[in-house]
Amino acid sequence: MRYEGPIYRPPSEADSLLIQATIGCPHNRCSFCMVYKKGPRYRVRPFGEIEQDLMEAARRYGSRVRTLFLPAGNTIAMPTAELAAVCRRAHDLLPELERITVYGSAQYIHRKGAADCARLRRAGLSRIHVGLESGSDEVLRRIKKGADQQQQIEAGILAREAGMELSEYVMIGIGGLELSRDHALATAAALNRIQPHFVRLRTLVPKVNTLLLHQIEKGRFQLLGPHQALTETRLLISRLQAPTRIVSDHYTNYVNLEGRIPEDRERLLAELDQALQRPQGAFRPHFVGTQ
Repeated sequence: MRYEGPIYRPPSEADSLLIQATIGCPHNRCSFCMVYKKGPRYRVRPFGEIEQDLMEAARRYGSRVRTLFLPAGNTIAMPTAELAAVCRRAHDLLPELERITVYGSAQYIHRKGAADCARLRRAGLSRIHVGLESGSDEVLRRIKKGADQQQQIEAGILAREAGMELSEYVMIGIGGLELSRDHALATAAALNRIQPHFVRLRTLVPKVNTLLLHQIEKGRFQLLGPHQALTETRLLISRLQAPTRIVSDHYTNYVNLEGRIPEDRERLLAELDQALQRPQGAFRPHFVGTQ
């Protein structure tokens, strides 16, 4: 198998076969993301190359492959016919394949519409990870996400109604101190309408070569400290009504939260209250300069 550029996959895809279908990110403007800022430029790999990698994987791993993740950062942007062909070929070659997953930003799901989303599901695409980040229009504008709240909602509903398992990623602290409350409330409101299968929490950690880090160093963005981030998380969870599963499967988070909404809401809030009793110094540093 061949790979080009940074290869990222969600923690939940740790056991998945990785076959690169696209390279880079077609948006590549988010103020917090450094993954593709220095390249490579976005492009779709030729089907023949992807097929060769799938055939090599089938030869090496065969029936051991249960799940497949297709990097890179926005594979849902791939033309529908080509992505559907890759999914079908993967199922042809990997007899025990149960799940195919991609990353996808809301703007590209939204452009596909219901018919293309349904076509991809029929071809075998079964899970999509979407970086919601925030439901606040002002936060989304500032971080240059490329979609507003309504597009995020409509895209999530498109994916879910097509029959895909949907993970929505929320970035705690991405509104900074100024917009923390608006970020939490608007994000909960968006998630309540989307009703994703999973809400995956990530806490903002500034990265090198990003606009956001520059804004922090110039004093134009104020990071949340541990207690402020936990308070924001508490407000978000307290306002979630849609049936979903909260997962904080990432090193950036100050506490490990996992449970179902609404069944486990009170337990999750109690765990956050307990964490808020700990001194700030008990948590990782929220910012130690350029990192």
